[in-house]
Amino acid sequence: MGMTATTETRAHSAVKDKGLGFGGPRPNGNGGRRGPNGGDDSGGTGYEGAQFRIGAWVLVAAVLMFFVAFTSAYMFRASMSDFVVLKLPRLLWLSTTLILVSSVTFEVARRAQRRGDDAIYRLWLAVSLALGCGFLVSQLLAWRQLVAQGVYFPTNPFSSFFYLLTGLHGIHLLGGILGLVYLLWRALRDARELRELRESATKKRRALTDAVGLYWHFMDGLWVYLFALLLFWR
Repeated sequence: MGMTATTETRAHSAVKDKGLGFGGPRPNGNGGRRGPNGGDDSGGTGYEGAQFRIGAWVLVAAVLMFFVAFTSAYMFRASMSDFVVLKLPRLLWLSTTLILVSSVTFEVARRAQRRGDDAIYRLWLAVSLALGCGFLVSQLLAWRQLVAQGVYFPTNPFSSFFYLLTGLHGIHLLGGILGLVYLLWRALRDARELRELRESATKKRRALTDAVGLYWHFMDGLWVYLFALLLFWR
């Protein structure tokens, strides 16, 4: 009886040592091991990814409230008798097309990254960056057209709001362009290192791409809203 109890005790200890009992580490769903805080010791960046997403949403919410205040002031001012709407430059249609296409190309790049096709990711990310820069250039050219027609910031209330809203959007879009530049720089740097990326580094790059993509798509939608407001609100 005593030998049987000793044998059972040793077998139970061996099971615990292999991580199959309550006291040993357990494999998670990804095949890794749980860390001391319940995280994945295999290098996952779920917490960092959540931080990037939350940061992007907070930034989007702040920019949204900022523009809601300005567009509300525009709507209120447009109801007054001295508010004269001017003809918008045709270049704004080009800039609208460029920024909408940039959302499509960015999404193509993001999906290529998810598939692990870094070459396609870098290509379409560069295209998105070029389209974003083209948008800013077309905006500046539209301003030049208005200046050539003698329309300046203080010419009338409509021109003041036009320069203000498009200028503020351009400044905020420049932040998105800097985000694209950073993503492209990281992609090119990783390609030159001639080594296989660790899983944690890949997850971090994807989380950064998702965060920048959220802001970029938001800025694209914001421009469509502003353009429609300036075009149709009387």
